[in-house]
Amino acid sequence: MVFGTAGAWYVVAIVVAGIGVLAAAALHLHAGAEGRRRAGEETVVSYLESLDAAVRLSGGGADRAAEPDTTRRLESVAVGVSRLREIADGVHGVEALFDMRGRLTWISPSIERLTGWSPAACLDAPDALALLVHESDRRYCQRMAQRVAEGSTGEDFEMRLLREDGRICWVASHWRPLGRQGGQAAGLRMSAEDIQARKEAEYKLLETVTELRRAQALRERYLARSNDERQRLSALLNVIRLGILFMDRDHRVLYYNRAMLDIWGFPPDENLIGARDVVLQSRVAELIEQPEAYIEHVDAVVRTHVVSEPYEVRFKDGRIVTDIAALVEAVQGGRGIGRVWIYEDVTEQRRTAQRLVELAEHDPLTGLYNRRRFHEELDRELAEAARRGGEVGLVAIDLDGFKPINDEFGHQAGDEVLVELSRTVGDAIRRNEMFCRVGGDEFCVLVPDAGESELCELARRIVELIDAMRFGFGGRSVGITASLGIAIYPRHASSAEELIAVADQAMYRSKSGGRDQWTMAASCGDESARMKPTETDEPDRRRED
Repeated sequence: MVFGTAGAWYVVAIVVAGIGVLAAAALHLHAGAEGRRRAGEETVVSYLESLDAAVRLSGGGADRAAEPDTTRRLESVAVGVSRLREIADGVHGVEALFDMRGRLTWISPSIERLTGWSPAACLDAPDALALLVHESDRRYCQRMAQRVAEGSTGEDFEMRLLREDGRICWVASHWRPLGRQGGQAAGLRMSAEDIQARKEAEYKLLETVTELRRAQALRERYLARSNDERQRLSALLNVIRLGILFMDRDHRVLYYNRAMLDIWGFPPDENLIGARDVVLQSRVAELIEQPEAYIEHVDAVVRTHVVSEPYEVRFKDGRIVTDIAALVEAVQGGRGIGRVWIYEDVTEQRRTAQRLVELAEHDPLTGLYNRRRFHEELDRELAEAARRGGEVGLVAIDLDGFKPINDEFGHQAGDEVLVELSRTVGDAIRRNEMFCRVGGDEFCVLVPDAGESELCELARRIVELIDAMRFGFGGRSVGITASLGIAIYPRHASSAEELIAVADQAMYRSKSGGRDQWTMAASCGDESARMKPTETDEPDRRRED
């Protein structure tokens, strides 16, 4: 088809304008990749210069002779358009052109790679933004496009595109005015870069940061709770009377309470954290009676993995402290993470126990062994004598004239007599002999491995000591005497009960025979032998001076 000169140049002008728009779009597509951008710019500039030269030929006076030249230029323009289309097809990002009413007039083929929507589908849509932009970002995108249309130099923001399969794709969009004429934009140009990978990385980073913050918050919470529990535990351990010491696996002090410092005599402000066990042992060695034995005990306990038996440590100041140690097991098994030592000052307990034993075995008034302890020792001595073939002597003592003192001067006077008699006679009793109070004014002496002569000598001394005693009550000097009976196992009896009965019988014969004397039990049922310490003793008397 042959065009007139004016008509041909009109067509060329329109084509040139279209090529200008495509060239502008192609140049923007190459803004993201430096190498391709420069190559695209050089190509577009080259073609635009040739096209501008063709346009300048449209000056007045052209005639039909120029038509062949015009055809040649149109063919050149077609080649340029084809090459620009190739450049546009190779753009990685998305380029789109909108008219001033917001209608899509052109979009690069890369939209299909990014969203799955074809360029034709986008151009056919009544509202391309409604098709492509996620509903959460659509209103904001339309508002930004409106601002560019109203004169803004450009708006840059991130938004989500909606893919054909329903998924989303994040892009960084750039809106710019297109070809201002007389101060008015001819249209709008949108460039978009795929930032989905960056957004996913940001989301992962945000999730990681959120998780780290959550973990940090949990750690702080658990740390606060741990500190609170530690304060509660420390307060509890500081008020109990047990000394507590935690050592780590390297034998260094991890924790101790106040009671531990008190028990071992450390100052209240002493800092033992980190001290080794050998340092502690060297400091307490001078406080205890047997430091070598105690150090051996500690070494033996450290080599075991079971709870130790209570061990008594006796201090030079008289205190008694017990210790117990246990291995602190690791949560994940394996060797323990340390050892805990528990110390208890049992001095008062031992004293109380000793006092209870004394009360159970001793007469509370005189302090002598009581009837209960007397029977226990008698059974033990008789069993030992039977095993060895030895003898055991028993001296029964009953006071003469004690009841009149109680009746006339009162029980306090009687108690004074009993206490003084226990002290006086007790001083004459040897270490292997046992002096007991078995009744109100009844006493006895248990003598192991003693013959008849030794028992008679003991009886004589007791009678003389008691006879020499004097007491002052109501301005008067009062004295008492005693009647004694002697029996020997197994000569006079074969059991404890028989021995006591035989000794009592001999003692009553002393009373009936005049008192203030001792009597030996007869062997094999014979009459008891009687002896008086003096020729002038009078029976049943309470002497007064």
